[in-house]
Amino acid sequence: MNFQRVFRSVTGAILLGLTLASATATLAETARPSVESFFQNPAFSEMALSPDGRFAGILVASSGGRVQLAVMDLASMTPKAVSGFSDADIGEFHWVNNDRLVFSMTDRQVATGDIRYYPGLFAVNRDGSNMRTLVDRSPYAQFTTGTAITSKVLPGDTYFADVDRANTSDDVFVMEAVRNNVFDLKALNLLRLNTKTGRTTEFERPGNSVDWIIDQTGTPRVTMTFEDGRNAVYYRDPANERWRKIAEFDAFNGEGFKPYSFGPDGTFYVLARNGKDTEALYRYDLVKNAMDSEPMVATAGYDFRGDLVMDGNKKKVIGVHYETDASASLWFDDSVKKIQKSVDDLLPGTINRLSFGRNSQTTNVLVHAFSDVQPGMYLIYDTATNKLTLVGRAQPGVDPKKMALSDMIHYKARDGLDIPAYLSLPPGKGKKNLPMVVLVHGGPWVRGSSWNWDAEVQFLASRGYAVLQPEFRGSTGFGFKHYSAGWKQWGLAMQDDIADGAQWAISQGIADPKRICIAGASYGGYASLMGLANNPELFRCGVEWVGVTDINLMFKSSWENDASAEWQRYGMPILVGDETSDAAQLKATSPVNIAERIRQPLLMAYGGSDRRVPIRHGESFRDAVMPHNPDVEWIDYPEEGHGWALVKNRVDFWTRVESFLEKNIGKGAPSR
Repeated sequence: MNFQRVFRSVTGAILLGLTLASATATLAETARPSVESFFQNPAFSEMALSPDGRFAGILVASSGGRVQLAVMDLASMTPKAVSGFSDADIGEFHWVNNDRLVFSMTDRQVATGDIRYYPGLFAVNRDGSNMRTLVDRSPYAQFTTGTAITSKVLPGDTYFADVDRANTSDDVFVMEAVRNNVFDLKALNLLRLNTKTGRTTEFERPGNSVDWIIDQTGTPRVTMTFEDGRNAVYYRDPANERWRKIAEFDAFNGEGFKPYSFGPDGTFYVLARNGKDTEALYRYDLVKNAMDSEPMVATAGYDFRGDLVMDGNKKKVIGVHYETDASASLWFDDSVKKIQKSVDDLLPGTINRLSFGRNSQTTNVLVHAFSDVQPGMYLIYDTATNKLTLVGRAQPGVDPKKMALSDMIHYKARDGLDIPAYLSLPPGKGKKNLPMVVLVHGGPWVRGSSWNWDAEVQFLASRGYAVLQPEFRGSTGFGFKHYSAGWKQWGLAMQDDIADGAQWAISQGIADPKRICIAGASYGGYASLMGLANNPELFRCGVEWVGVTDINLMFKSSWENDASAEWQRYGMPILVGDETSDAAQLKATSPVNIAERIRQPLLMAYGGSDRRVPIRHGESFRDAVMPHNPDVEWIDYPEEGHGWALVKNRVDFWTRVESFLEKNIGKGAPSR
């Protein structure tokens, strides 16, 4: 690796982030935004305060495009590059203490299929000195021998876990992957790692640990294991430092709880349903081995998803960031409530997420401001002067005034289940009789969307299309009933939810019934194909990329498939179906077996190096559908994996999508 430092370009890059937005907005007043403007890598991707709040670490792209780590002295607002490379990008970073940081690496200039290295872990002082490799980017450990000490560089399959919350040492915690003979992950070893000496201390685990929780003193105190489809939670009692099992439950059926975090006062927090439909945040008494009867934070209609905000000096939780239809913050500290109001008054059009150092009472507050039309701004709020200073923008080439507004709506599925969805309408096109793209999320066991800027959605809206993103049954975040209603429903009720969303948009007068296209990636690609097959009268065309076409291939372990044997054995029979007892259903709901039913125009794209959904899914379906459908466009990117990592491929793909949609549901579409 070339450890060339590129110091001179960072200050200019940050300043560029401040000036480009206004210039771009002026030039773009009369022009439709280019494809490239939506799919560039972010210019400014992360910012975090030091524990004492006097400095800010920043990830910013240099003039050559490489992401570098800079540290800004907030007294002078002067940034200084502390680490940068000519052949790699900084991936993420964390403050270890006020003087030292750790970071990992990636490479934004190679496709997923060409990445041959791990992210590694490196440490550096905030002035750029005393840099050290802690975890190698190769899979093998390395040793350097001196006169009195042998220093170990950990192997690449080792990953950052947490900092020492006390912020008084140079240590961090890392997790070392333990794999079986077919390279499936079996457990995670936890190690304390000194960022100056490289010395490690390994902690005993009570089983196949897959999660670790560090307490406020920097001690591993809780771990969760996974074996034979079951989770167990263990507590390491301070009295004897031995592991004690405190709970065991099925890993998939919503039982039990999920260890979440320790607060600065030693309170243990968990996520649990506790007999209700949605997960909430609870306090858990480790002495009595019992949860509180009432949650600390519950979000009606949503599973709790968020972050505790802690004040180490006050030794208490001062607030929580959480998400419902949009992100929000709940503050328990009156002084922080006042700061939030002051910032919101200055930035009324965005969600303004506040971050602090270890102490919430310092002068400097980091503000991450974002919305459905704003990709993200990073600012420093001075509590003494009530002033905001803009530091950088994630996408300086994006003009928020030209973006589409998004809102969460709800509609009823045919069986009465409530389905949330995000609806985005093209700016300046009205709200009636619009061409529409139903954009189906992947996973599928995830929450697909949030109220923030989405490049794909905004690109489609900029071309005149309404965009509907259904959170069909099986999506997470909306309660266990919504999630479990999707079990074994690939191509069935999950698919009906998507069609019902399109019908809702028609019934509301929003969508032109003759101009609706279905699109999505991964599971969304699968659902796009099934939508074309099941609802040809509804969907006039389809765009699918890296989509599953044969469910049975998901049960096959091979060098080209990254699905673990544990997932295939325990997860898939519950969530997708049993390979034997549900064989007929899985066959009937695999697009490759019903390809002859798809006669609408179809755009397909796959990555040649995809290990999540190997390209043979696409090739077998292509070969099955083309004899019956002359209007199929095939794209493959040999170097890409499960999605498009390279800007040039993102631009190429969406340029093709633009032409395809224009031809089939846009102004160039024939009347039907």
